[in-house]
Parts: sequence; structure tokens; C-alpha cells
Amino acid sequence: MSLIKSISGIRGTIGGKVNDNLTPLDVVKFASAFGTWLQNNKNKKDLTLVIGRDARISGQMVSSLVTATLQGLGINVIDLGLSTTPTVEVMVPELNADGGIILTASHNPKQWNALKLLNDKGEFISGENGAEVLALAENEDFNYAEVDDLGNYETREDGFDIHIQKILDLPTVDVEAIKAKKFKVVLDAVNSTGGISIPPLLEKLGVEVVKLYCEPTGHFPHNPEPLKEHLGDICELVKKEGADMGIVVDPDVDRLALIDEKGEMFGEEYTLVAVADYLLKNKKGVTVSNLSSSRALRDVAKNHNSEYFASAVGEVNVVNLMKEKKAVIGGEGNGGIIYPDLHYGRDSLVGIALFLTHLAKENKTVSELRAGYPAYFMGKKKIELTPEIDVDALLVKVQDEFKNEDISTVDGVKIDFAENWVHLRKSNTEPIIRIYTEAFSQEEADKLGDDMITKIRSLI
Repeated sequence: MSLIKSISGIRGTIGGKVNDNLTPLDVVKFASAFGTWLQNNKNKKDLTLVIGRDARISGQMVSSLVTATLQGLGINVIDLGLSTTPTVEVMVPELNADGGIILTASHNPKQWNALKLLNDKGEFISGENGAEVLALAENEDFNYAEVDDLGNYETREDGFDIHIQKILDLPTVDVEAIKAKKFKVVLDAVNSTGGISIPPLLEKLGVEVVKLYCEPTGHFPHNPEPLKEHLGDICELVKKEGADMGIVVDPDVDRLALIDEKGEMFGEEYTLVAVADYLLKNKKGVTVSNLSSSRALRDVAKNHNSEYFASAVGEVNVVNLMKEKKAVIGGEGNGGIIYPDLHYGRDSLVGIALFLTHLAKENKTVSELRAGYPAYFMGKKKIELTPEIDVDALLVKVQDEFKNEDISTVDGVKIDFAENWVHLRKSNTEPIIRIYTEAFSQEEADKLGDDMITKIRSLI
């Protein structure tokens, strides 16, 4: 079974059986549920949704199904075609739309696709709203429009232009400083929409772009998750080209990974750290990331006499805490930059512009910039349990074992030790506890995870 229904959308593999995979019937049902939910919650007759998709092979098919379904409900559709997650998020309020749907499975392999749901602010719908959409899909309580009331359809091709101009207009993006440096970068866009959205931004910033995997064919040349083990080609090309850095994005362009001039990973966790460092130099304010993100962001905030707060894992949770604390910058340690002066969503394009401004003003190489931040290493492990074990009760036992430490139970159990931390989260679908660790060396981070597994087994 490869169909995952969650409060943030529906995700699955293309083909197979209804309710087991992301089939055409499942797409229609879920698009119907979201459209119906909007109709039930908006006090207006004519509703408009913005849709956009990444370049994966199934995108056009899924887009056609979603579009026709919404029109069948009497909802107008503005189709951005090939787009990015942050571009759709920007364009929903720009076009005064009532919501949006992004057709992307993010970093998942090519056989996956998904419908991600946005409210009228261009932000992911809340957990409560998502649950209501799921209930509508389950009940299939839909009322389609009669022939004279079908929704209209139009396309827009200016989404990237508008998104990029909003970035260039930000006071914190110093276009002239970047241009003066005449940077040369290599871009790996994994043959998706980063290849058609990021080069125009870089060209307006006066940056020379060497393109790698920038044709939006949807045939991903490597695993699309931007992790070190998948990025050998760009690391070599950065060195070969004598480039100042490399830029890597996932298929929907909401995660940003960087490569230094030596062909070494800057570290996904440190994308947000570097951007926050730049912004906090110029404006004192709060930073936010999730509980499984690096402690380095907290350290940088402290260096600037600013506060740091951690949310539960998940973009919606990060955004909610950012709004509550009026954060100047936030995001997730997977390379997700959320800059509220532009919009509340992870955005690689604004992350690139802010990072290049920081790099230009610091007058350092990328490796020198990275060396100025605390060196932390993360580990990820899991412990599989038998179905009869009460995972919640087990986590309470762990919490009690470490009651003298700094503990957060906002999302699972996070134990902050003086020199490192451990975060335990249970799976919602399997009897598994996921174990995230961070320490001053990879060996220590891995040992911390192994020790925690031993401790958990002793409590069963």
C-alpha cells in the first residue's frame, strides 16, 4: 500500500488499485473533497484556485484530473503549469485566490506524486482543516455543478517573474553587492522545475550559472533528496568548473542544499543557519526551527543576543510558532528557509538570494563561511517494536529516566544534554520509534543513538 492520506494532503505511487495507490479515482476524490471543503467554508459564490506542478512524469495527468474535477465543482482554476511550491504559495494571494493545490511529491522518487493543499494566504492548511477534508473524502459527499455553472480555466506564465521580482525587491537582498562579486555557481535541479526558475533569478543577480540536470523532464538522474550520498556529480563539477559554489534543490524547490568551492557539502542544516546569521546581523529578532533541527541555529541566535524557539516537526508547526513569536527567520534543518517578509513557506529561491547577499558582504569563500559556524553532526536511527507494545507509555518511561535533564514533550520526547541531544518520535503508521541525535562528532552522535536504543530496550 503506497497511498498516504494526511492532514497536509494525499501522497502515493502512480498506478495500481484504488485506495491502495494514487490512482485517477483517488485524485478526483481528494480534489473533490478539498474543493467541497472550500465551498463549505467560504461565503462567496465564485471560488478560484491556483494550481502548479513540478516536472515529474505523472504531473500533467494528475493536473488534468485535478483541474477537471475543480471545474466540475464550479470552481475556477488558474493553472501555473510547471512551477515550484514556493511560487504557487506566492501566487495564491497575488491573484486573490481562495486556495491552491501543488502537485508534487517533493523529494520522493519519480513514481510518487501528491496533492498539497493551500489556504487563501498561500500557506498549508491547518491540521484541523486537513482532518475536515479527509472526512469529506471518506464520505464522498460531493455536489457537482450543473452545466451552466462549471468553473472557468485559465493559464498564467508569469508566476516565476512575479516571484523573482518580489525577491529582488526585498531590502535584505543586495543585488548590487552580489553582482559586484561576479559569482559562478553550478546548479543541480534534478531535472525538475528548479532548472527553469532558479537560472532567471541568478541571471538577474549577475551570477554565471553552469546547469546540471536542469531540463524539466521529470526523469530524475539521481535520488531527488538532496543528501550527500546523491550529489557526487555536482561536487565534482563545482571543482572542475572552478565555481564559487554549488546549489542543489529538490523537485519542487522548497529545500536548498549548498556545496562549497572545494566540492564539499555545506550541510543542509547550515543553509538556515547561514541565512539567519546574515539577517540577525541587521535586525534583532527571534529565530524558529523544529525540534529535530541543528542546535547551531540556537547558537547563532545567542551570538546575536536573539532568542531561539523550537516547534514540533512539520512546516505548519514551524509557521505557527514563527507567527506566535514574530520570528524574523525560520525553517527546517532539511534546507527549508521560511522568510516571512516574503511569505510563510519554505522557499529555495529567496534562500539563494539571501545566502548570496551574505556571502558577498562577508567577502569569504563558502568554506570559510561554513568554518565560522559551530560544527555539529547528526545521526538518525530507529528501533522497531512489536505491535503489542504501548509506544506512548514507553516514551513516558524514557522521559522519567531522564527527568533531571532539559526535556521537551512538544513532539515526542527531546532530551537536551549539555553537549548533545536526542529526539525520540513515534511513527504514526508503524510500531517504530525514530531516534535523532546531534553531537560534536559523527561517532558521538551515532553512539548516542545506539545508547538510547539500549536504554529503550531495557525499559520494555
